Amino acid sequence: MPKNSKVTQREHSSEHVTESVADLLALEEPVDYKQSILNVAGETGGKQKAADEELGAEDRPAWNSKLQYILAQIGFSVGLGNIWRFPYLCQKNGGGAYLVPYLVLLIIIGIPLFFLELAVGQRIRRGSIGVWHYVCPRLGGIGFSSCIVCLFVGLYYNVIIGWSIFYFFKSFQYPLPWSECPVIRNGTVAVVEAECEKSSATTYFWYREALDISNSISESGGLNWKMTLCLLVAWSIVGMAVVKGIQSSGKVMYFSSLFPYVVLACFLVRGLLLRGAVDGILHMFTPKLDKMLDPQVWREAATQVFFALGLGFGGVIAFSSYNKPDNNCHFDAALVSFINFFTSVLATLVVFAVLGFKANIMNEKCVVENAEKILGYLHTNVLSRDLIPPHVNFSHLTAKDYTEMYKVIRAVKEDHFASLGLDPCLLEDELDKSVQGTGLAFIAFTEAMTHFPASPFWSVMFFLMLINLGLGSMIGTMAGITTPIIDTFKVPKEMFTVGCCVFAFFVGLLFVQRSGNYFVTMFDDYSATLPLTVIVILENIAVAWIYGTKKFMQELTEMLGFRPYRFYFYMWKFVSPLCMAVLTTASIIQLGVTPPGYSAWIKEEAAERYLYFPTWAMALLITLIVVATLPIPVVFILRHFHLLSDGSNTLSVSYKKGRMMKDISNLEENDETRFILSKVPSEAPSPMPTHRSYLGPGSTSPLETGGNPNGRYGSSYLLAGTPESEL
Repeated sequence: MPKNSKVTQREHSSEHVTESVADLLALEEPVDYKQSILNVAGETGGKQKAADEELGAEDRPAWNSKLQYILAQIGFSVGLGNIWRFPYLCQKNGGGAYLVPYLVLLIIIGIPLFFLELAVGQRIRRGSIGVWHYVCPRLGGIGFSSCIVCLFVGLYYNVIIGWSIFYFFKSFQYPLPWSECPVIRNGTVAVVEAECEKSSATTYFWYREALDISNSISESGGLNWKMTLCLLVAWSIVGMAVVKGIQSSGKVMYFSSLFPYVVLACFLVRGLLLRGAVDGILHMFTPKLDKMLDPQVWREAATQVFFALGLGFGGVIAFSSYNKPDNNCHFDAALVSFINFFTSVLATLVVFAVLGFKANIMNEKCVVENAEKILGYLHTNVLSRDLIPPHVNFSHLTAKDYTEMYKVIRAVKEDHFASLGLDPCLLEDELDKSVQGTGLAFIAFTEAMTHFPASPFWSVMFFLMLINLGLGSMIGTMAGITTPIIDTFKVPKEMFTVGCCVFAFFVGLLFVQRSGNYFVTMFDDYSATLPLTVIVILENIAVAWIYGTKKFMQELTEMLGFRPYRFYFYMWKFVSPLCMAVLTTASIIQLGVTPPGYSAWIKEEAAERYLYFPTWAMALLITLIVVATLPIPVVFILRHFHLLSDGSNTLSVSYKKGRMMKDISNLEENDETRFILSKVPSEAPSPMPTHRSYLGPGSTSPLETGGNPNGRYGSSYLLAGTPESEL
């Protein structure tokens, strides 16, 4: 500090010194944050609050190591969607052709916004509520909406972990309980369960033994006690993992984040050795280029990018808020995004290798069944033996021989071919059967594993992997709820975390009814997607257009020690908001054009049927979407009309060093401006990092200041010495 400064004069003399905020900001040396507090707050008692916030920031928990933090971000972003959602989208949307829109959107939307969330969390060092209140108080509702979406997702996501726990314990037996249909004995007569015989053993076990599902969402059927117990176990595991915050969850991540890669690697090696695995992989990577022009494919790819990286949930912000201020979050964004994409591709290779094996088995089964039909027609003279090529041997019939017979019979018996009931038995048709979500994990994959040697071992490994993937995502989801609330309202961490888990368990009983799977579909497919897109686009707008992209880039340069690529400037400013606006519009149109529905399992038919949600379910769905987005307009209106303090109603400035204390509060607008922004040409510019404005009434965007670090942002201004206000 210069020897002739007024503060120095005050320290060396007992004379009264009058000084403005501009005097304090014009010092030639930066303020020592550890021994001083500079706070401009919007409430009375700003001096004490500034001291408390600085102390809280210094006492904030931190990751034990960079590896622990990276594993936490990977565990949160890499989840069940990478294992079953991404492969399904590849299969549905043209195989390798789907990778093109996904990669494009990952680069122009995913990585920039992931970097943005990492940066604001690390710089402000608060959860989502505190971050977005700081960036733009009128959009402070974004943080509350993120918490609500995390709650919705956590409610049903832990149910899926409960399903995996059920299958995990059922896997410790040979043969696997879903490998054969149950036999019902009535005296001396033994018959196969009709529902299982019409479908398949794995399908029957999933819908009847595991879920005991009802025929529609309107038929509750009561609680499924087995799944209720598994849900209790799942919430107990999650509660123990997060009760101590990152001190406990960080240690869990070493296993939950790394173990799935060990299992995937083992499955990949095993899968590549299976007969037909190459057929599945080639099918996956054979692009159908016409799909690349389908807008629906791009919409689904964008949605998958949001969910894959955990954008908008608040978990990314929460984890990064425990970082050191100088951590290279730019590198973290690129690394985690690449690992996430690599995991999705790796999981897709494993899935298609195993599904290729399963498709070959099902195709062989189809050939045998239809060959028996042809033999029957030959014995009854429905078909002539002249139609059978001479080289065909029914005892060693190949798929190629059957295809040749099928084509000849179809050409000769064209008029009566349909009555024969013969199937083409094409491998391509088996590979094209799209199975998504729970159907892929709990039906298709489990069926394939029944044909593995030592099938119980592989089943145990697979479902243990699903449990760990789900646990990593749930830890991040819980952090998206607990961190912002604890930071904002200073509630006891352990008590609040346990309370959240208990509350979520009881609300989650909705999903372990016999109709619970249909509610999972409602929450998974509809209640989170639209709110998330709204949250993410508003996050982008808050930083790029209200806080100011140039200013944000400058502060990133100060934080990182280097200037990020100009690429991010254009993505944040123009490309990402435009893409997300199109996505949001498309999602709304999609909901209006295609009524929401679900796939119901009809017991009598032993088959799925697509049903539309009834009126009451539609009302519930709309309520969920409204509740998730309602905090955004409510907070905006309350702060716009000054019904809720945004920190700009009063101005409290406190500076403390030794015996010096100065308090300026309730200034008139002109005086406030004079104190904050000196108009005297001789005064030196502030060496402090440029800080944000609250953009209160009458204020302008930071971009309108022409790059002047001391430009006037309006009559409402926040400048604090606490770490969360250094952005």
